[in-house]
Amino acid sequence: MQIQAAEGEAALVPAAIDDPASYLNRELSWLDFNTRVLAEAEDARVPLLERLRFIAITASNLDEFYMVRVAGLKRQVAERVQATHADALPPTEQLTRIRERVQSMVAAQTRCLADELVPPLAARGIRVVLPDTPLTRAEARACRDYFDRQLYPLLTPLAVDPAHPFPYLSNLSLSLAVLLRDPDEGTTHFARVKVPSAVPRFFWLPDGAAFVPLERIIADRLQELFPGMAILAHAAFRVTRDADLEVDEDEPNLLSAIEQELRERRFGAIVRLEVAAAMPAEIRAMLQAELELEEDDIQSVGGLIDCTGLTSILARLDDRPPLSYPRFTPSTPPRLLTVQDQDTDLFAILRRGDVLVHHPYDSFAATTERFIDQASRDPRVVAIKQTLYRTSGDTPIIDALTRAAEDGKQVVVLVEIKARFDEQNNIRWARQLERVGAHVAYGVAGLKTHAKLALVVRQEETGVRHYAHIGTGNYNALTARLYTDFGLLTADPRLTSEIADVFNYLTGYSRKRDYTELWVAPINVIDHLERAIDREIAHHRAGRPAGILLKVNALADERSIRALYRASAEGVPIRILARGICALIPGIPGLSDTVEVHSVIGRFLEHSRAFVFTDGGEPACYIGSADLLGRNLYRRVECVIPVRDPAAAQEVRQVLELYWADRRQSWRLGGDGRWSRLDPLTTTPGVQERLMERVRARPVG
Repeated sequence: MQIQAAEGEAALVPAAIDDPASYLNRELSWLDFNTRVLAEAEDARVPLLERLRFIAITASNLDEFYMVRVAGLKRQVAERVQATHADALPPTEQLTRIRERVQSMVAAQTRCLADELVPPLAARGIRVVLPDTPLTRAEARACRDYFDRQLYPLLTPLAVDPAHPFPYLSNLSLSLAVLLRDPDEGTTHFARVKVPSAVPRFFWLPDGAAFVPLERIIADRLQELFPGMAILAHAAFRVTRDADLEVDEDEPNLLSAIEQELRERRFGAIVRLEVAAAMPAEIRAMLQAELELEEDDIQSVGGLIDCTGLTSILARLDDRPPLSYPRFTPSTPPRLLTVQDQDTDLFAILRRGDVLVHHPYDSFAATTERFIDQASRDPRVVAIKQTLYRTSGDTPIIDALTRAAEDGKQVVVLVEIKARFDEQNNIRWARQLERVGAHVAYGVAGLKTHAKLALVVRQEETGVRHYAHIGTGNYNALTARLYTDFGLLTADPRLTSEIADVFNYLTGYSRKRDYTELWVAPINVIDHLERAIDREIAHHRAGRPAGILLKVNALADERSIRALYRASAEGVPIRILARGICALIPGIPGLSDTVEVHSVIGRFLEHSRAFVFTDGGEPACYIGSADLLGRNLYRRVECVIPVRDPAAAQEVRQVLELYWADRRQSWRLGGDGRWSRLDPLTTTPGVQERLMERVRARPVG
């Protein structure tokens, strides 16, 4: 069949491009990603406490998956929506497969924790008590004392009977269901005891010898909560609610509308009920009836319910080599070593050339935060404009913007108050900045502002000049230590002038669509991507060097995949580094023979997005905030920039080649849609360790 290329030239592509079997399901692909994360917990090459952390991460990931993705599928089923993606899998079938996969994943979590982590930790003096683990006499005494001192005042047993309706269950709250008998009346009763969230999930015994989950401590003292009653049975359970926001963008006061929606989020529909596998059938049936759930909504857990609580153990035991990763200290990029002095002119360095930064290997404080801080103090700077999607409470960036506004500089901040699960934080920052005179905007109606941009306007002898930071990650000091991200500091007027246009688009009524340097979603990112792919097809046909190397968090947009399939069908070599979702299938005869897909999982969360095109032998390199998902390309404001500086572009390419050469942390996607480790036995350092070693070898300024 004939598929028309984006620039008007027909490309011969097999009919398989229209076959749903040529695409993987997005949700099931995400579960594959979480399985790869869980494999880090199962990997004996990973330090023990880090393996425990990966268990907690997979549990947290699953919570969000249910709150957003499963909740969305359930709404589709209720609204009788049929298949919406290229794989053509109906929502009902997706939910069925998700249940099967998640049940298997939770069982693997439970088995890994109980069999592979708890025993070796105990051998090293760290005893993690699971729900069915017997306590020693000393442990039991310490737990009783903790219950009396700390827990008892926080507990409110709630009866369920005609005079006491079934209590409200908050999202992700852990509870004990208790079955009781009144010995005087001979009647059976049900009660619920919520496990308090105001204290750490695991009690650390005073001698530091053991960690005991709160529900275990409470269960052992139920008689004190129900004196005179006979305790027949008890079991832990937990609910997960739909937590996605649905806000009318036409609301006259978007801030108030978001706040109201946040209040209502607490009462979202229950999408999952986790119950202890040993829960008596009578209690399970009552919960199912009271919560009006289907049997398929109930997830049976054979061990610890809510493994996210393991983070309270890790908080107590941080940095215990060799049980933890060795401490790593980010470095200052060599070109910025001279700007450590408070009075040094960072802007002069940028006038001499761009500076590429790669977090967490490059210090966020010495690069991105330094840029905003110096701009806030420089008397020649007249304006600072910045987007904030997710930021942290400990970042100096908010302080710098506040100081700049108080000093009379024009400060314009695009705060995305619809950033999922960070809405409340962002509302707080927005109001704080408004109070000091900053101009706060919430972006374009109907679109989330996901672009990572900062623009500094400076009055110089030759006139006004722009300086900018463009990144792939958020302006967040915490995640900058945990996520891998690229950023570019630049004074290149070709880039900064168009970044200024993007801010006008975000704050005003600009309808500019002719960006020549920047790829801006939803305006032109997909068009630029298709044109770049089609140029590789043309180069390959002409016998010139051609090839594509992409690094993204996710690849599921059908239009992007079809463009890559067209290129592969023409013989263009394509390499894809996809951290999470990948709906493209490599190795389909005649369609994706030349495509390889890898995924790197490790100590740091891979978050950088980069696009490299061989372009006839003169490689074109881009970095930016956009993943190849429909939401990023069509429903968000994103920004992707060309890396023009030769040294910076070479560094991006070298880093991506290091990723591709990795065998320790990498997985390969097969033509059957299954992921497998490239080398499950190698002890050769992985790419993240190699990048840390490069930093450690740098000169210290």
